[in-house]
Amino acid sequence: MLILVSCIPGLTVNAAEQKLDSQYAVYAQFIVIHKSTNQLTYYEKGKAIKTFPVATGAKPSYTPEGLFKIHEKVKNRPYYKEGIKGGDPRNPLGDRWLGINVKINGKTSYAYAIHGNNNENSIGKYVSAGCIRMHNKDVRWLYDKVKMNTPVLIQK
Repeated sequence: MLILVSCIPGLTVNAAEQKLDSQYAVYAQFIVIHKSTNQLTYYEKGKAIKTFPVATGAKPSYTPEGLFKIHEKVKNRPYYKEGIKGGDPRNPLGDRWLGINVKINGKTSYAYAIHGNNNENSIGKYVSAGCIRMHNKDVRWLYDKVKMNTPVLIQK
């Protein structure tokens, strides 16, 4: 069996599947986001279940890197910044919001999330203010699967 070790810490890749390193495989669910490829992979018990294209920060520093957790799940979250109601087709957050807790300079921020969008053409690009954007159908699938406190690892 040929096993290739990826240059991304935490992942071992072979031709058949991706598996998390044992330090992360202990979790029932785990999400890994790779900013370099704009991909999100959802794992169950260390095994890759599904990989999705995503959009991340317009600048590398916009999307934080590190280990976080899903702290909030919201359907049709309003876009408070511009007063757009949840469910409105103009809402840039789409119809699913998976909030992650991010520590910045010792303070926890709840402004970051994995969410849908109102511009499907933005997926795969570096365009966000820091959140991870997904196609709406993809984030609905993930929203239905993921549980609160699921770890989210964001890497370069």
